Amino acid sequence: MSATVRTATQADGPALAALWERCFDSPHLVALHALDPDRHRHTFVAQNDAGEGIDAVVVYVPRLIRDAEGTPQRVGGIGSVATRPEARGQGLVRRLLAAAERTMTAEQCAWSLLFTGTPGVYRGSGWREFASTYTEGALAAPSATGAFRVRAATAQDAVEVAALHHAYNAKRPLSSLRAPEDWAVRVPAWYGAVDRSLVAQDPVSGALAGWLAAGHEGDRVEVREFAGTDACLGSLFAAVASRGRAAGLTRVRVRIPVTAGVRAALPVLLTEAGRVTEHVGMARPLHAPAGSVRATVSAPGAVHWYGDCF
Repeated sequence: MSATVRTATQADGPALAALWERCFDSPHLVALHALDPDRHRHTFVAQNDAGEGIDAVVVYVPRLIRDAEGTPQRVGGIGSVATRPEARGQGLVRRLLAAAERTMTAEQCAWSLLFTGTPGVYRGSGWREFASTYTEGALAAPSATGAFRVRAATAQDAVEVAALHHAYNAKRPLSSLRAPEDWAVRVPAWYGAVDRSLVAQDPVSGALAGWLAAGHEGDRVEVREFAGTDACLGSLFAAVASRGRAAGLTRVRVRIPVTAGVRAALPVLLTEAGRVTEHVGMARPLHAPAGSVRATVSAPGAVHWYGDCF
């Protein structure tokens, strides 16, 4: 069986949607794909030469991501990688990655980034794993809620939440610059409806002091993103713990960098805390030196938030 590698066209939309639906439980991929106005020339497909449609796809998503000094750099995100089960084992993804790499290089991407549970697929094409850590433990018993008023976020909070996010990540390595369309489409795609996240209000002024996104994964609650002042973390964590207990959950995973403020507030949310290292992120230098890419992905406090996934 052979296949021709080419860029996608508008006519490929239904075939791509069908392939993603077959390979993933991620109905939002089509909406995420539509965010890129140049998505067709950034989407690489293997067209089955026997007339059986599209065998595989790789999408390059251009993003502005902060380097080790906090300076935004153009980075080529790789996502929505899928292959028909009948066409696997033919090296199609490797051919598509080579096409994507040529385009990313031509478009002056400093480096490329992807996240995967199957790193062996990408090592042969030049991507290398890097480590990230999270905190995990048992869900804590009820405790004091703190001074900040915590409530579900609403659409009316959007401007303040975006400002909190920008300030909190202004110099954070590996974090993405979010555009309005990211807040409108990408963040809800990964975090769910706006009222699933929480905000903390200053007890005196009523201004937002913090925003936290959390979700449920199996028997655990997972804290996926935070922005704001550390002073409100205890109140936010107490609210997350309360939601988790109400849902019958027993475990907690926290995916935010551990600062002194986070460490002080963690006992409100979890007990028996431990740090876990994983290697799901992979990077490939393009125009940037390999050393600068390693410095970015390994910098203290570096994080690529789940809500910025490709």
